[in-house]
Amino acid sequence: MQKTSDKPYHSYIGQRSFIPLYESLAVDNPTTLEGAQDFTTVMWPAGNDSFCESAHSYSKLVAELDRMVTRMVFDIYGVERLYDSHMASTTYLLRCTKYRTQKMNETNLGAAAHTDKNFTSILHENQVNGLQIKTKDGQWIDVDLSPSTFLFMAGDPFVAWSNDRVRSCEHQVIMKENKTRYSLAFFSWQSGILQVPEELVDDNHPLMYKPFDHLDFVRLQQSGATKKCENAIKAYCGL
Repeated sequence: MQKTSDKPYHSYIGQRSFIPLYESLAVDNPTTLEGAQDFTTVMWPAGNDSFCESAHSYSKLVAELDRMVTRMVFDIYGVERLYDSHMASTTYLLRCTKYRTQKMNETNLGAAAHTDKNFTSILHENQVNGLQIKTKDGQWIDVDLSPSTFLFMAGDPFVAWSNDRVRSCEHQVIMKENKTRYSLAFFSWQSGILQVPEELVDDNHPLMYKPFDHLDFVRLQQSGATKKCENAIKAYCGL
């Protein structure tokens, strides 16, 4: 509970009645040694070099994957000129999540249906399934991931930046196995103002979003102001 932050979703999350199986801790700026050390100091005042080194080295490798996929998207859409400045304003967050087994008369809901509010997400999990993804036709499908699989998803800010070309992935966790489930979620965040590149606006794709501040959007969403909105990012900065 000492792991606090003034940034949304950067603190400890758990002990919530509507998702009692879920508990998660966040490592801020894990791609830097200082970030990994700061988290380690909170959790282990006497030090834990093994955890610090593992979190740091893992995050650096997954950040390379994030940069690779992001560059591919920028290149495909013809906005490669913006890649360097985009990555210069990118920070990362590593969330270590545990879904315990359900007790008598408890829900099997591990995480409620949602789309992510960060720019990109990369998920990795142990061999206990539970992740479900909603298809375009509204069906929920189980995701069976191998131990070597990393799942890359776009968040709502990516949708706005792409002028609705990229679709955010609605997902949830349903605990069907009587085993504890662990997952690592690696999130990217953008500092400063995000806006639709001019290359992504044309007669067939009119401008759909005004410039917006990523963290301001997340703070508004976390406050509950967009809770009743079907599309939070469109309610926040849509035209």
